[in-house]
Formats: sequence, C-alpha cells, structure tokens
Amino acid sequence: MHDWWIALIIGIVEGLTEFLPVSSTGHMILTSHLLHVSESDETMKIFEVVIQLGAILAVVILYWRRLLRLFGIRDKSAPALPGGGMNLLHIMIAIAPALLLGYLLHDFIKDVLFSPETVLIGLVAGGVFLIIGEKQQPGITAPTMEQLTYRQALFIGISQVLSLWPGFSRSGATIAGGMLAGVSRAGAADFTFIIAIPVMVAASGFDLLKGYKFLSMADVPFFAIGFAVSFLVALLAVFSFIKLVGRLKLTHFAYYRFVIAIIYLIYLLATGLE
Repeated sequence: MHDWWIALIIGIVEGLTEFLPVSSTGHMILTSHLLHVSESDETMKIFEVVIQLGAILAVVILYWRRLLRLFGIRDKSAPALPGGGMNLLHIMIAIAPALLLGYLLHDFIKDVLFSPETVLIGLVAGGVFLIIGEKQQPGITAPTMEQLTYRQALFIGISQVLSLWPGFSRSGATIAGGMLAGVSRAGAADFTFIIAIPVMVAASGFDLLKGYKFLSMADVPFFAIGFAVSFLVALLAVFSFIKLVGRLKLTHFAYYRFVIAIIYLIYLLATGLE
C-alpha cells in the first residue's frame, strides 16, 4: 500500500504534462525517482498507466462533439467542416506507426529505456525537435486539423514514433511534426489531442492486461486518488493550452526541457557522489 500523497503528487504531474510538449512519462519517471519509488515496483507501473487514462478522459470530454462527428453523428446546427473535415482514416494513418512499433518494442522500451538517464536524453532531443519544428515550418497548408491531408497525417504518425523514447514527448513529437508538414500550431495541437485517445487507450490497455495480477483491492483508494487528480488537472491543462497555443511557441517548452534536464543531471551527479 502506498501513501496517498504519492498518488496526489504523481497525479498532478501526469495531468499537467500529459498533453504539453514536455513528456509526461519522463516527468513521472523523474518524479518517482525523486520520491524514491522503486523502478521495479509493479503496482506503481500500473498506477502510472491508470492515471494516464484519467488524463485521456479529460480530452474525451473537451472534444466529445468532434469525436462524435468522426462517427457521422453531428449537431445539425453546427457549421459544415472546412476542407471536407478530418475523418477516421486520418486517425488510423496517424496512429498506425506508433502502435505497431510500440507493440514490437514494448519490452525493450519498458526494461531498458525507463530510467532517469534515458529520460534526460529524451528531454534534450525532444527539445531540439521542438525548435526545429518551430523554426523550420514551411508555408501553412492546413490552418486547422480539418484541412489535414492523408500525407500530413502520415508524417505526424511517423513523428509520433520518436515519442516511444521516454522523455521525447508524444505531443511534442506530433505537434512539431505537424508543423514541419505544413499544419498550423493550433491545428497540429488539436489533432495531437484527438489521436492521443486511441494511442493511449491501446498502450494503457496492453499494460493493464500484462500487469493487472499485481493489483489488489487495497490499491483501489490509491489508484482512485491518482485517477481523479490526473483527470481534473489534465482538464484544466488542456483547456488552458488550447487557449494559449496560438501565442506559446514550441521554443518556450524546449527551453523548459533543457533547464529540467540540466537541473536533474546535476541532481544525479550530486547524489551519485554521496
């Protein structure tokens, strides 16, 4: 049984970082390390999966109308979608590369790449990619996600593969990748939130199937706190990011990632010398 305050802290970290281009997985790994949570703690591994589902629920609530339209259910009073509108094929094209490689490399990623050291590499590399996406964006051909072409969806999907390395950031990879493909920052962010739902549900479901045997009824309150906190914080974080995405450049998040990486590297070096 774990202390409730650990669930509270990690839930806040997950909710704040899941949909920002800073890497929620990386932040949770570093936070767990700071809290002296064992890397072999199977219950905590499943806990981190469950609270990600809490964050995903926040996106479902914020985008529920657009999600329904993907299945042909539309409010008749809503205006027609520009450019024909994004459809399910865009989603499938964008999620296929990461789901396939994630499945094939699952054990390697979990066993080898989930460490503070590899996260620091991911934070820096992901930050560089954010700067490239911001600085090298070509002319915008898709002002919103509704004008996305299948080719742009594929480019975003290939970019998402980079996020299999913890610390790189799924949202960072897809937003920057979208911008490099000619999608506006806001359009790439919206599409990122939408494709996060099937990707994270699939990844979380796979992890739950592999690790549910490590859970017990005594874990329910701990998991409930983390899930609820992650959901509420993610709801606020995503809503705020949507409002600010037009003004917040990716370079701001890149610099934040570099600072976090430097601070944590100093911490690792200092504790390693003790």
